[in-house]
Amino acid sequence: MNILSRRRAVAAVVALAAAVAVTSCSSNDDASSTSDAAASAQFPRTVQHFRGNTEIPAAPQRVVALDNSFTDAVLLLETPLVGYVDYRDPGLPDYLGSTRDEYATEAESVGTVSTASLEKIAALQPDLIISAEVRDGKNYEQLSAIAPTIFTETTGPTWKENIRLVGQALGKEELANEKIAAYESRAAAVGSAINTKASNPVVSVIRFAGEPTARLYRTTSFSGIVLEDAGIARPASQGPDPADPTSIMQSISPELLSEADGNVIFVSTWQDPAGKSAEAARPFLESPLWQTLQGRKVDVDDARWMSPVSIQGAHLILDDLSDTFEVDKHSG
Repeated sequence: MNILSRRRAVAAVVALAAAVAVTSCSSNDDASSTSDAAASAQFPRTVQHFRGNTEIPAAPQRVVALDNSFTDAVLLLETPLVGYVDYRDPGLPDYLGSTRDEYATEAESVGTVSTASLEKIAALQPDLIISAEVRDGKNYEQLSAIAPTIFTETTGPTWKENIRLVGQALGKEELANEKIAAYESRAAAVGSAINTKASNPVVSVIRFAGEPTARLYRTTSFSGIVLEDAGIARPASQGPDPADPTSIMQSISPELLSEADGNVIFVSTWQDPAGKSAEAARPFLESPLWQTLQGRKVDVDDARWMSPVSIQGAHLILDDLSDTFEVDKHSG
């Protein structure tokens, strides 16, 4: 069976499954079925992405996501996920909550972020594959031969734009915009409460990631964008890099620890199995300069602040900010 015939067959199966679901669903499922039908009516469609234009013949119902941020986006947009890549630990992370049970019941790992298996991906018979040039640029043609494939350029600072692109591919642009707007509204509310209570504090983010240097995360990083959305001030050392706007961090030696200072210093340490991060952090934490920092030091979970580059992850950071400054979470 050629690719076009296979895709038509998949579309026919999806359409049949949707019809069965409509006739058997409860009243609580009717709204969801109506939404899915509205999305299906938008197909076939052509999506423009980093690698060009890709035609998607029917509303995707079997999606493979080859970065954890895309996994989060697919589940955020209430779409069945059948394949994902392991990032830190095997399996889908707990912070995804009930969406794992709703939309990832058939999901299987196809490898790690850097070693996704084309054979495992093909075996899942996906109708959409999502990845990025920085992840799978060398495999774009092979992935496209398996199923319609869309690529972003990167997975970090463009996370909101990436969610919107996923929304286009799924026929759920409106839902994507709603989820982003709801997050941004919450971020603004949490930030306003913090600034009112703490008199516009300056917040610093430092990370120990198993390197001889420490990382100061800029406003262009994921956590930096969340803090920016909340309207939280940052140290001068953690603003955009004028020489490289794409830079998300500044590496410092123990002698430059003063650049990590702020009213509150969030400290994140990568929990690697070998313990390299804790060892690399020792020269910083044992430095006399660490004790001279004026800011209140708050340890945060690296798996919350650094790994989930997504709306779900952004909400986790807002939770931690609310707890740290003891303000309303505005999670309503």
